[in-house]
Amino acid sequence: MTDLKLTGTSEPWVFFIPKGEGESPIRAQLLELESQGGRVYRFDSRDLVSEQGTYRSFAAVLQFPKHYGRNWDALVDCLDDLCGEVTGRTGVAVVVHDADRLLNVEHFPLFMSVLCQGAARANSSVDTDGCPLGRPAISQHFVFEFSDFDPERIALRAGRPDLTVTTGDGFVTVSLNLQEWH
Repeated sequence: MTDLKLTGTSEPWVFFIPKGEGESPIRAQLLELESQGGRVYRFDSRDLVSEQGTYRSFAAVLQFPKHYGRNWDALVDCLDDLCGEVTGRTGVAVVVHDADRLLNVEHFPLFMSVLCQGAARANSSVDTDGCPLGRPAISQHFVFEFSDFDPERIALRAGRPDLTVTTGDGFVTVSLNLQEWH
């Protein structure tokens, strides 16, 4: 797992890891991100079990603008636009605790796609047409901690044609499948 990096601007965008396994490489990278001036935001999964709860929680914690539309497209747009104090002008990681309860919610696969879309855009300094954005790429990643870490089950639930799911030793990652995504 040494090539998986939370502090850089390359994929994978979403990480699933077991809860509390001591000094994991992901936890060390969260500390590294903070030491570089980046921000780590923590979410309780209970706030994300409904779509409306997800919209509200992300808006509150990540300080979305008042005009935020509270829908999946608006969530992608706001994740792409994170900058300044919210990211520490360096990067941001979102950690979701007790993510086990999210696996069975209906919107889970779509939620993974939305997070990957927002992170893919935020982690790039060019727009989808290849034009410069006038801002640097901002490191943005999502970490889901599981008490009952079952990589096969997680990979199955996160799987969608527009996503690439990778299972490794003690982790599962999700990125956009660019061949299918657009």
